[in-house]
Amino acid sequence: MAITHSGHTTEAKQAFQGSRTRSLRSALPESRDKERLPLRTPKRHARGDGTLSQEQRLSYGLAWFGIGLGLVELVAPRSLARLIGVPSDHHTMIRAMGLREISSGLGILTQPASAAGVWSRVAGDAIDMVSLVGTAVLSNRAHRGRIAAATAAVAGAAILDILCAQQLTRKVETRGGAIRVHSSLAINQKAEDLYRFWREFSNLPLFMKNIRSVQSMDDKRSHWEARGPAGSAIEWDADIVDDRPNELIAWRSTEHSDVSHEGSVRFQPAPRNRGTLVTVTMQYRPPGGTLGAGMAAWFGTDPRQAMKTDLRRFKQIMELGEILTTEGQPAGRASSTFLET
Repeated sequence: MAITHSGHTTEAKQAFQGSRTRSLRSALPESRDKERLPLRTPKRHARGDGTLSQEQRLSYGLAWFGIGLGLVELVAPRSLARLIGVPSDHHTMIRAMGLREISSGLGILTQPASAAGVWSRVAGDAIDMVSLVGTAVLSNRAHRGRIAAATAAVAGAAILDILCAQQLTRKVETRGGAIRVHSSLAINQKAEDLYRFWREFSNLPLFMKNIRSVQSMDDKRSHWEARGPAGSAIEWDADIVDDRPNELIAWRSTEHSDVSHEGSVRFQPAPRNRGTLVTVTMQYRPPGGTLGAGMAAWFGTDPRQAMKTDLRRFKQIMELGEILTTEGQPAGRASSTFLET
C-alpha cells in the first residue's frame, strides 16, 4: 500500500509540474508581445493614428536636406563659396553654416513632432541671409548676382521652414491632405436645449467667428459661407449625414462642393451631473495640402484655438444668453452682446 501511495504521489507531482509548465509556456508569448508592443510604436510617433503627420514628414525632409547641404559645406566650402559668388577665403563662414545645418537637422530627426528644431532652422536662415548680404556689400570680390540668387534661395527655404514650424507649434496635424481638429467643453445646460440650438444651423455664426452665414435649403442640406485667408470668402453646400436628437449631429460637404469639409457635434452627460459635455470634431482639406494649410494659418488663425474659442462662446450663449467681450471697453471692463435665446 505504501508503494502504491508513493507511485500515485509521484504521478500527481509530475502531472502538476507538466500542467504548470504548459501554463507558463502558453503565457510567455503573450507576455513577450506585451513587452515588444511599445517598441513598435515609439512614443514620439504615437500621435493620431500612430503614423507621422504630413507636417512631421515635411520636417524630416527639411532635416535631411539640411544635413546633406551641411556636409557639402563642410567638405567643399571653397567650391561652394565660388558657386554662390562668395570669395573663397570666406570658407570659415561656409563651414559654420554647415555645422549649423547639421545640428538643426539632427535635432529635428530626434524629435520630429517638436517645432524647436525647425525654428532653429528659421533662425539659421536669417543668419545666413544676413551673412550673404553683408558679404555682397563689404567685399569687392563678391559676385553680387550669384549672391542675390543664393539669398533668394535661402529666403524660399526660410518661408518653408516658417510654415512647417508654425504648424508644429500649433500642433496641427494634416493626414491624407486633411486637417482634423477636436475639442470638448462642459456646458451647464440640458442636452435637448443644446441640440435644439445647434440643429438650427443659422445660429452657428452667432458663436463661430469664421462662419459668416449658414442658410438651410431643406431638412438635410444647407449652404455655408465662411471667412477664408486674407479676408477671402469660401462657400460650400453640406448635407446632414447623421442626426440623433439630443445626442449627435454630423454633416459633410456635398460631392461637388469646392471645399471638402465635414464635422460633428456630440452631446453627452458631463461628469458629476454638471450639465452636458459637448464634443466638436471637424475635418477639412485645404487647397495645397500641408503647404496650403500653413499658408492659411499664416494669414488666419490657429484652427485648434479657434474651435476652443467658438465652444467657449457657445457656452456663454447657452448659460448666460450673451457673449462677454472686452472690445472697446476702458480699463478692460467686460461688456456683453446680448442674444435672445
